[in-house]
Amino acid sequence: MTGTEKKPEKGLYRVLDKGFVKLVDFMGGDQRAVQSARVTFGSRTRGAQKDKRLIEYLLAHGHHTPFEHCVFQFHIKCPIFVARQWMRHRMASYNEVSARYTEVTEEFYIPPAFRAQDRINRQGSTASPALDQSKMLAVYEDSVKASYRAYKELIKAGAAREMARMALPVSQYTQFYWSVNARSLLNFLSLRMDAHAQSEIRDYAGAISKIFNKKMPWTWEAFLKLHAN
Repeated sequence: MTGTEKKPEKGLYRVLDKGFVKLVDFMGGDQRAVQSARVTFGSRTRGAQKDKRLIEYLLAHGHHTPFEHCVFQFHIKCPIFVARQWMRHRMASYNEVSARYTEVTEEFYIPPAFRAQDRINRQGSTASPALDQSKMLAVYEDSVKASYRAYKELIKAGAAREMARMALPVSQYTQFYWSVNARSLLNFLSLRMDAHAQSEIRDYAGAISKIFNKKMPWTWEAFLKLHAN
C-alpha cells in the first residue's frame, strides 16, 4: 500500500462498482436470543452446547421472537433500483439521503455486463453471449450522462432540486441507514440470497450475510442448516 492509498474502512464491504455495506451498530447476539427465550421459564444459560441447540430448535420450530431482541444498524450505498426492492422489507427502519435537500453527485451504477430477459422466469435475467455488450454499454453510458447533464442544467436554470431530480434514472446511487432486528434480517437474507432475486441485490445480501455470521455465528449456522434441508 502506498502513502496515497486509503486503508480499507473497518467493517465496510464494497459491493458493485461504487456501493458498500457497513455495520454502524449492533445490539445483542446469540446469547441475547438465548436469554430472551429462556426468560419464559426463569432460566438464562445452560452452557454453550445446550444454548446452541436451543437456537437451532427456535429457528426450526418457528419461535422467532427471541431474535427480535438482536438489532443491526447498517449504512448502505446502492443504486436506487436496488434500494426500492430493499425497502419492500418493511419490518425495519430507514432514513435515506434526500435529493430535495442536497444536490446529487454523478454516481451511477455501471454493470459489468448486460443480461438478457429470462424466458422462464419472467421477472429475471440470464447471461447471453448473443448480446452486443459494447453497443449496450455505450447506449447506457450516453443515457446516464445525458440525464445528469439535464439535471445540472435544470438546477442552473433555477429549478428546485425536488423537480430537477426527476431527470435522473434509477441507476443513480443513493445512501440510507437501515436498522433491522435479526428475525427480519434473516427473512431478508432468505429472500434476497435466493437464485430468483436480482443479481445486484444478491451481492448486497451476500455482504450482509458475512456480517451476520460474524455477529451471530450460532444463529447463522442454524439458519444455513435449516435452509439446506
